[in-house]
Amino acid sequence: MRCRGLPLVLFVPLFISTSETCKSRPHITAVEGEPFYLKYCSSSPAHEKNKTAIRWYKSSGSRGQVELSPSSSPRIALRGYALEFWPLELEDSGSYHFQTGNNDTRNWVLNVTRRDKHSCFTKKQVKSRPTEVKKSLHVTCENSYYQKLVNTTSLYKDCEKIAENRKNPFILKNAEFKDQGVYTCVFSLYHNGKLFNVTETFNITITGDLSNINPILFGPEVNHVEVELGKDVQLNCSALLNEKDIVYWNIWKENGTDPNVHEEKEIKIKTSEGKWHASKILRIKNINENNLKFSYNCTVASEGGTDTISFILLKKEGLGDIPGHVFTRGMIISALVLVAVVCLVTACFMYRVDLTLFYRRVIGSDETLTDGKTYDAFVSYLKECGPEDGEEHTFAVEILPRVLEKHFGYKLCIFERDVVPGGAVVDEIHSLIEKSRRLIIVLSENYMSNEVRYELESGLHEALVERKIKIILIEFTPVRNFTFLPQSLELLKSHRVLKWKSDQYLSYDSRFWKNLLYLMPAKKVKPQRVELEVLPVLSQS
Repeated sequence: MRCRGLPLVLFVPLFISTSETCKSRPHITAVEGEPFYLKYCSSSPAHEKNKTAIRWYKSSGSRGQVELSPSSSPRIALRGYALEFWPLELEDSGSYHFQTGNNDTRNWVLNVTRRDKHSCFTKKQVKSRPTEVKKSLHVTCENSYYQKLVNTTSLYKDCEKIAENRKNPFILKNAEFKDQGVYTCVFSLYHNGKLFNVTETFNITITGDLSNINPILFGPEVNHVEVELGKDVQLNCSALLNEKDIVYWNIWKENGTDPNVHEEKEIKIKTSEGKWHASKILRIKNINENNLKFSYNCTVASEGGTDTISFILLKKEGLGDIPGHVFTRGMIISALVLVAVVCLVTACFMYRVDLTLFYRRVIGSDETLTDGKTYDAFVSYLKECGPEDGEEHTFAVEILPRVLEKHFGYKLCIFERDVVPGGAVVDEIHSLIEKSRRLIIVLSENYMSNEVRYELESGLHEALVERKIKIILIEFTPVRNFTFLPQSLELLKSHRVLKWKSDQYLSYDSRFWKNLLYLMPAKKVKPQRVELEVLPVLSQS
């Protein structure tokens, strides 16, 4: 995530300003308790002169968009094309819409994260800035949007103040390994008589000089090669090295010239990283006793030193003839073992779901004890449904809880049951998804309404970025076109689509429920044995 108008500027080795005046990114994460702004920049100079028809809206769940103005909240201010928050609160998370009389529009999705109370910065907002050792390191604090309001600016390293200035404290030097650390700029500014702090944090890592490497030879230091007398052999010496380094066989100085040993020309290839891969072959013809138990050494030489590996030839011990009946019996046994292994692997693959569920019951594994989550799954479904979608609604709010909660002991988060009416719906949904181990999506052609779109985007963010949740897709009705789903859903490596057919899944032991339990988190539960309970039959369109 790039900066939000609160920059720390890093020169390596040139000046690179991270200050961002206009908010062009559609998804933005900010920290509670700090001033923040959204700003639209028009490409037309004429638009900059006409700012009388500017309107800002915030989506409010099923109630649609609500227009924002200073009267909406004492924390909101409108300044030109900018919407300012003094300061941000968690309830400000949501979707924002900008509109002018010239029909210029812009949409943002804002996620307000909690401040880390035990540190001078918030870990989720730290940006990485690698720097090579001995290269120019220039750290400066500068803020273009709030510059006129800034009273003092402080620079911290690992939460210890190292510089303070009214405008922009800075560091300019050649990078050393001791310069590595977390640098935080704190801009103190006044607004309406109140003092606010704006922060920007970078994690600066110092890496070694990448222009040269220490050359290395591939393989162990001593290589034993079995050979047959009278045959030929070639020894391959390979190395990763710099362009001017050399690879050579150093057998001549130790043992004199050997007429059956020939050193071939070095082959050097440049890699995609700008380094070089070299290979040099030593060919030994008509091997005799003099070549055995003798060290053939290969060396790579560079300005920083040398690296050497050795090759020793050993006579291959001959094997006696195997009797025909022993050979035949061994081949038959090998074939039978191979067939048995293939059958076993195939059976394990076909019944992997049943085997996994059996293993969980026997071992009693539970992956929910120490993860701090409240719910086993958040159920995302089409909430504003018509008569034609009634069965989909019944499946999401009645059948799933009946089976997963009452029969198998899981705890689900259902929108209509667990979301408190009248609250900040977007913020509460995001919080509930963070507290869930799985996101179950009841999928249909009418699924992507405004309300569930934020649930899906939040779930994808948790799955792809935070790696804290897994997604389960249930295709309730046949879906012929998946283009209405975000392309980022394709990045999930392990997601599976379960197809619901109510006339085939009346039993709790049906394949559908077993596959669903397989994708749910392992948990110590005692399934209730209700033999006479029957699931309702839903017709399939």
